[in-house]
Amino acid sequence: MSENQNKDLPISPDLLEILRCPLAVQSDQYGDDPGRLELVHNCWLVCADSDLKYPIIDGIPVMLIEEGMKWKDTLVKDLPVPPPKP
Repeated sequence: MSENQNKDLPISPDLLEILRCPLAVQSDQYGDDPGRLELVHNCWLVCADSDLKYPIIDGIPVMLIEEGMKWKDTLVKDLPVPPPKP
């Protein structure tokens, strides 16, 4: 990814690489590297393991399980952009 593309991201690729879903990492049912997150709509972090979705508000990922649970049943395509502030 080029440096210009990185500037358009709400969080750094390095941070995205190390962040994990706090719910999924508590379980042993998701394999060796549970809770990996995918950036969607450039303002949400989505965990395929737990199906929790965490908003990025003002450049800060809101990685609270309670916040992720609010959006669990919302389809990725239906997530609001930008996310509402908690």
